[in-house]
Amino acid sequence: MRKVIFVQGGGLGQDQELSVRRLFAAAKVPVEFEVHLAGRMALEHGKDALPKATFDAIRECGLALKTKLLQPKGVGMPTAHGPSSVPTNYNVAFRRQLGLFASMRPVHNLPGIPSRFTGVDFLLFREITEDLYTASEHEIVPGVVQSFKIVTEAACLRFFKLAFDTARKRGRKTVHCIHKANILKMADGLFLECFYRVAKEYPEIAAKDLIVDNTCNQLVSRPQQFEVLAAGNLYGDLLSDLGAGLVGGVSTTAAINKGNGTTVYEAVYGASHEAVPPDMSNPLPLILPAIELLKDLGETGTAGRIQKAVETVLLEGRIRTRDIGGTATTTAFTDAIVSRM
Repeated sequence: MRKVIFVQGGGLGQDQELSVRRLFAAAKVPVEFEVHLAGRMALEHGKDALPKATFDAIRECGLALKTKLLQPKGVGMPTAHGPSSVPTNYNVAFRRQLGLFASMRPVHNLPGIPSRFTGVDFLLFREITEDLYTASEHEIVPGVVQSFKIVTEAACLRFFKLAFDTARKRGRKTVHCIHKANILKMADGLFLECFYRVAKEYPEIAAKDLIVDNTCNQLVSRPQQFEVLAAGNLYGDLLSDLGAGLVGGVSTTAAINKGNGTTVYEAVYGASHEAVPPDMSNPLPLILPAIELLKDLGETGTAGRIQKAVETVLLEGRIRTRDIGGTATTTAFTDAIVSRM
């Protein structure tokens, strides 16, 4: 039995967890979850939002499956003159605390989910430690704000090595580096230089680069041409949502976040029960990263069974949650998947 840390952030994540547990039980998956609370869920139980014990457990185990960490109730978007008490985004802080440096999003069509394109199947890598998302900024004088874009050679090299290693393992033949080096000649120039330096170690893979605005144009014109995209933090964030939109929305993709010796499989969508009532959420945002977890554990047969059952239910089209055109509850949707396994 393999232990995996389960990080519960609250809201509809609780329904997603129950769904994944039922699927794993039905498939007799040899995985034991050790549950840790974080985000709003931890606060509601009188704990720190980001408990040290949770990070210690993940580092020791090396594997975690995570729902989205909800912020405290009533917290809105911060502004330049907002209160200093507004907490850091828990999901970002969680990744930083664990030293996670790259997020991979598999972007591909799910049978039965309407989308504008078919035949889409690419991996999007996003560097998640640097760029503008270091949030290093200040107000120089009233009305003038300065933000810093941080790019370092060391972070770029380890990021691109992961992207190329994964491309090699998965049989991908091309990797595109996404940048704006025509304008940001130093920051994105270094990013691009590191890309081609690493690419020399993988002669069987074609290394290409594309300016980010043209990438957006190409993705909404002919996304089937891409196999692997590697982008910095800001561009990668934008392209992640664009990629999800190409194949049907955030319910159709997952995030696999990588660090040194640590991998966190993460639901990219979560909401409070004020926004989505209990037992009315779509469990796919957690089922899909759970399938990726099983693949990496070597349980490819079981992962395939669950994936096939999900696709069968979606293709039949009779039982769907509200966000994908139906009226079914989380429980009913899960029941349907279990019955097809």
